[in-house]
Amino acid sequence: MKTATIVTGKVRWLAIVLAVIALGAVLFWLLRDSNNHDALRLYGNVDIREVELSFRQPGRVAEMIFDEGDSVSAGEVMARLDAGPYHDAVAAAEAGLVAAKAERDKLLSGNRPQEIEQAKERVRQTQAAAHEAERNFKRQNSLLESGASSQRTLDAAIAARDQAAANLAASKAALSLATAGFRDEDIAAGEARVAVADAALAQARTALSDTELVAPSDATVIARVREPGSMVASSTPVYSLSLRDPVYVRAYVSEPDLGRIAPGVRVQVRTDSSSRIYHGQIGFISPRAEFTPKTVETADLRTDLVYRLRVVVTDADLALRQGMPVTVDVDTNTTRDERAREQ
Repeated sequence: MKTATIVTGKVRWLAIVLAVIALGAVLFWLLRDSNNHDALRLYGNVDIREVELSFRQPGRVAEMIFDEGDSVSAGEVMARLDAGPYHDAVAAAEAGLVAAKAERDKLLSGNRPQEIEQAKERVRQTQAAAHEAERNFKRQNSLLESGASSQRTLDAAIAARDQAAANLAASKAALSLATAGFRDEDIAAGEARVAVADAALAQARTALSDTELVAPSDATVIARVREPGSMVASSTPVYSLSLRDPVYVRAYVSEPDLGRIAPGVRVQVRTDSSSRIYHGQIGFISPRAEFTPKTVETADLRTDLVYRLRVVVTDADLALRQGMPVTVDVDTNTTRDERAREQ
């Protein structure tokens, strides 16, 4: 009897222990399901920006420095054109600028002292001729009154006097112009010609510098399109580059989960090729739905809406390649914290 009581007690305690274990297991699975419900996992592909490089000037390719797969740094010269014609253009522009400046300086300096002195001598000559013509007129006028001269002779003396006076006025005006120098409008035109020549020289130098093709940023060469000796027009691609930064992930989120994300939310990015975990944040969420009908009629169709988003990877390396499939785990706690702060 006593033994039966002991056995019954042990069974009761064993049942209690099993019940506690079962309850713990249930709670564990419930909590795990809850955590899984809070977790948001998205799938996408690595999206790396590419750029096509081309010369801004036409010419013959003289040198292609890098090959496919090479890494380049920002500012490195990648290719060169034959710069001979552009050096000649710079020399011609420099000569044109020198000529324009010389012409402008001539206008600013005015006439030479010898030219001004020559104008003064011309005034003295015409002045002497005018005095002689005036004396001859007075003499002929006196002779006409005494009958010793004719009216025709007096008329000729009057014409000579008037002509000498006109020559004197013209020589004085020429001296005034020589002393005053060139007109302000002529000087302004000379300044404008200098500006045009200066701009032409700057343009020629810019064209010369454009004969070197420079990498815009750190990148990897994915295509070498031209070879030395090729004739290229302006804007003809010669290299294709894959930029190292920034690196994006293009992913999609379904419409029911749209409220669980926001720009700035932190994420973790994983690839199938390595165990490394990359970090980033959501930088853009498209305002337009994709892969859905233009008109949504039912609640079932609304659940099929997806929206494109962009994840900015902050610690990317060369292991992330264009188009690589990745898994994105969204830190939904960040979204909840931000909403709590807003409230």
